Amino acid sequence: MPTAEETAPSTALGPRAAVAFLTARPRALVCLLFILWMLPGLVGRDPWKPDEAYSFGLVYHVLHSGDWVVPTLADEPFMEKPPLFYLTAALLTRTFGRILPLHDAARLACALYMGLAFAFLGLAAKELYGRGRGWLGALALMGCIGLIDRAHYLITDLSLLAGFVVALYGLALAPRRWILGGFWLGVGTGIGFMSKGLLAPGMLGLTCLVLPAAFPQWRTKRYLATLGVAVLAALPWLTIWPVALYLRSHDLFYDWLWVNNFGRFLGLNSLGPKAKLGYYLGVLPWFAWPVWPLAFWALWVQRRDIRSNAGLHLPLTAFLVGFIVLSVSRDARELYALPLLPPLSLLAIVGLPLLRRGAANALWWFSLMVFCFFALVGWYYWVALDLSIPARLHAHLLRLRPAYIPNGQMLKFVLAGAFTAAWIWIIPRLPRNAERPLLAWTATITLLWAIAAVLFIPWVDSANSYRSMVVAIRDAVPAHSRCVSSFNLGEPQRAMLEYFGHIVTYRETEPARKRDCDLLLVQGRRDEMHIPDESWRLVWEGARPGDNRELYRLYQKKPRGKG
Repeated sequence: MPTAEETAPSTALGPRAAVAFLTARPRALVCLLFILWMLPGLVGRDPWKPDEAYSFGLVYHVLHSGDWVVPTLADEPFMEKPPLFYLTAALLTRTFGRILPLHDAARLACALYMGLAFAFLGLAAKELYGRGRGWLGALALMGCIGLIDRAHYLITDLSLLAGFVVALYGLALAPRRWILGGFWLGVGTGIGFMSKGLLAPGMLGLTCLVLPAAFPQWRTKRYLATLGVAVLAALPWLTIWPVALYLRSHDLFYDWLWVNNFGRFLGLNSLGPKAKLGYYLGVLPWFAWPVWPLAFWALWVQRRDIRSNAGLHLPLTAFLVGFIVLSVSRDARELYALPLLPPLSLLAIVGLPLLRRGAANALWWFSLMVFCFFALVGWYYWVALDLSIPARLHAHLLRLRPAYIPNGQMLKFVLAGAFTAAWIWIIPRLPRNAERPLLAWTATITLLWAIAAVLFIPWVDSANSYRSMVVAIRDAVPAHSRCVSSFNLGEPQRAMLEYFGHIVTYRETEPARKRDCDLLLVQGRRDEMHIPDESWRLVWEGARPGDNRELYRLYQKKPRGKG
């Protein structure tokens, strides 16, 4: 018999009614989780080293010059990647830069491309597995540990990820609607190309070739026509900017195409971190948690039906091709594994309902324990950081970030407390079904990120930001100086010097950039610094607050005839 509480009408604004509304409408719940997942940490901080700082430097150039052909960092061509992400960020900065700091407005591009990735992954999941399954694709991707912090950085890998997902949707749609499928396949390939060059066309092209070679269901005239439409749809993306760049400068085109595409992949230059054998085998177990065990469980349970199960062909092929291509590349970073997450998320949808009860309960209870442990630790450290209890831990945390000034304690407390209360209220009320463990995990990782961002990002930003150091350098620059040369100065630092200090530096080691400057800025480590000859005198020395490794020195040319 239903209780009186169950039969009583619920108010539209009551907490129980809100939970019931969200759990009965999973797409609305996923949209709410995306907002909570995306907004914290997106604004309210400076660009961080390394990727964000130089990426914003490229956006800053587009804002001030309007040049969309040659990516330029601190007045110097930077041909590592095509400009799509930087152009998008610059457009958003022009739109929202009046109400947000420029770097925060630029970071809205992260939300745009992540929104596209989640939306198109949901569409791909719906196309592959039927109605009512699309929201699970977005939910699975959102729960990946390796994605959550990187999705908030101003990096081109986010538009690359969106391009991959759009292309996967096009391939998933192709058997039913070949023209529209080919269009989205071409557009996704183009977005990926304009984000990071030849990687996306290479991986997606190999995927398109392997599918018919491995599975007879893809050996159709309709699929061939899909590829033809995809080529036409991708052609503007693949030609307009490269042709414009070639017409502008043959040398810059060669630098982009060979040095930063083939050269990086083949290891023919010193750019980027070099790969170790089995690198991604060591990265994926935590980077792709929890989708990889669900994906491999799906493949194991349905191992005899892989060739006949069309829902496995596309994600399995896309993952294997991507994994092999990344593994044979001579450059490797955790960040490069982002394109492997969407196919694993699609396979996880298949594996989720196949989980045995014990495994499903284990993921459920693991989610609960993870939240309880890290939430308690986070609150404990915040009390120490902002309320000075206990005093020894408070002093230790301030020694790590000496520029941090505790402020806004009440606002932090209210926001983080609301996120904590939301988890405590919603999780026990989730419906008992096959999706509950994944929903609990994604809600856990989302709200933990929100709590951490609210409580600790100002503390982290106080040391990661270059603002105070650049202002100190700017104030130390003597009046009427001609220009500033640099030695060993990194790309992030050059970008932040231009942004915060309006200082453009000229590298001593580059003949095309070398100038007869009366100031020299040297970057190095405290135990290994370049010391110029006796014709220079030291006028400033410093580093970011709390940074015990990097050191910067500003020298001024001595007047001739003086020792």
